[in-house]
Amino acid sequence: MFLHQFRNMRIWLMLLLIGYLSNSLSAQQLSLIEPPFWWVGMKNTELQLLVYGKDISLSRPLINYPGVRLKETLLVESPNYLFLNLEISPEAKAGSFEIKFQLPKNKSISYGYQLLDRTEGSADRASFGSKDVIYLLMPDRFANGDPTNDNVAGMIEQSNRNNPNGRHGGDLKGIANHLDYFADLGVTALWLNPVFEGNVPTPSYHGYSITNFYRIDPRFGSNDDFKLLVDKAHAKGLKVIKDMVFNHFGTGHWWMNDLPMKDWINQWPEYTRSNFRSGTLMDPHAAEADREKMLNGWFDKMMADLNQTNPLVAKYLIQNSIWWVEFAGLDGIRMDTYPYSEKNFMAHWMQQLRSEYPNFSVVGEVWLNSSQQVAYWHENNRNLDGYNSNLNYVFDFPLKYAIGSAFNEGNGWSSGASKLYETLSFDFLYDDPQKIINFADNHDGDRIFSTLGKDLRKLKMAMIFLMTTRGAPQIYYGTEILMTGWEHDGHGFIREDFPGGWEGDAVNAFTDEGLSADQKDAKAFMKLLMNWRKQSKAVTEGKLKHYIREEGVYVYFRYTDDEAVMVVINNNEESRTFKTNRFAENLQTYTTGTDILHRTYFDQLKMISVPAMSARIIELKK
Repeated sequence: MFLHQFRNMRIWLMLLLIGYLSNSLSAQQLSLIEPPFWWVGMKNTELQLLVYGKDISLSRPLINYPGVRLKETLLVESPNYLFLNLEISPEAKAGSFEIKFQLPKNKSISYGYQLLDRTEGSADRASFGSKDVIYLLMPDRFANGDPTNDNVAGMIEQSNRNNPNGRHGGDLKGIANHLDYFADLGVTALWLNPVFEGNVPTPSYHGYSITNFYRIDPRFGSNDDFKLLVDKAHAKGLKVIKDMVFNHFGTGHWWMNDLPMKDWINQWPEYTRSNFRSGTLMDPHAAEADREKMLNGWFDKMMADLNQTNPLVAKYLIQNSIWWVEFAGLDGIRMDTYPYSEKNFMAHWMQQLRSEYPNFSVVGEVWLNSSQQVAYWHENNRNLDGYNSNLNYVFDFPLKYAIGSAFNEGNGWSSGASKLYETLSFDFLYDDPQKIINFADNHDGDRIFSTLGKDLRKLKMAMIFLMTTRGAPQIYYGTEILMTGWEHDGHGFIREDFPGGWEGDAVNAFTDEGLSADQKDAKAFMKLLMNWRKQSKAVTEGKLKHYIREEGVYVYFRYTDDEAVMVVINNNEESRTFKTNRFAENLQTYTTGTDILHRTYFDQLKMISVPAMSARIIELKK
């Protein structure tokens, strides 16, 4: 009796399974494949496709295209994913082919995939460097070029300019409409905060909660709009740096409804936020529990933490970055929260990226307070643990803090202008101090004009230092017109709309209409300074030599074998006149000079006067 019941149960289970498979396969559908297309002629001949669709794992994929071989099909925990490892031979030609997903009973689903030719010279593209001035702007807050995309069906957050933390409608067309403004101002590269789709509740305007890594947010425009912006920028002599995020993504991403596998993200028994102590990653005494929380804790409740130790996640992110460089013709990447991603993966990513693009530049957000900590993440640093990040550019956060305090302090042994000197004295830590991005403020902190007490004299000194020290300078949108804001009031107040970017704005910074006298002065000053910098090889290519501050006066030189610039910063409320004999090692071959800011000619360089709270930039002549 028992055996009979058991046999009946087995038959029933088999029939149930057959019915399930039959229903699943009949309802089977293919939702997407990522990357959506690829290129022939890439140095790395391997391509991994993420395939998503209901019960797609029950199919057998087939590819028949010359030069393309399906090496491996990977199944994962979710039945709705397949990962296909393809090899694209160097002889493969651009074209379209079908990926057939074979089902029982001779049924199949087909997907058309495309291989494109690479743009000529793509692999040898130039990138940003010390010759550039980088202008950081937040697309949602810069200019609204297309009001019709302010509100888009299917996107959770709608436009509301009255909400400091809401979407305001700035877009890619708004940026494209004002490329002449950037070129005329003297900047050479644009860094855009992320423009990926971010379909999450407020605040989504900042772009760091990505819900689709292969799609531009439709409230900014389309993928083609982004590529068009890059092309137009190039035509104006401007580079474009794309902001990317590997550490986390928005919880509104479709992944969160159906993860490929449990360890696609770093999961905890309950919501656990990062401790944000990235110093623990290099601290030889740090507790493993602190490191774990730093690295795998979530950045925010609406930002899930990606697990880059999962090889499929790693491959996905590497290919995504290469896809955007190739598709849009990018000139650089700014990588958000650089140390928060697994460091060995990040080093591998840099190797893979620069294997395809040997001259490509990436600047990492290494938000740490000391030069020693920042230098750990700079390529070829002599780290005791042997780690080499392969990251060729870092932001100089320690110098940022020095700039913010130096011009507000009295000039003591380690205060005032001495802070600038002391911070730069740690450059021995870096493999190449020219590969550092200097800045006074950005989208995450107090605006520099507020920090300096709205003192135009101090701002000018800070900008002179920023534009003439080693490395490449980055300015934050609106600095040129004295925009203000404190981070403690909320991020919306340090990311206010650029005046003139919206129809009906009473003030228009593009035309100067409604600007105050000080704002016009600051803008003209920045324009003069940045355009001059572009043609000064001493500043953009030369070495740096600086002299210990004396009586509140900080003097340094930028020089090549053929030219030199002397910078004098008087951080005092009184004018200073001083003899120059202690600078003989830099001045001995020069007899005259011209202050490019005030058009003052020095027919001899034995004595120099500098007004109170001001600076001179003197082009030296032999």
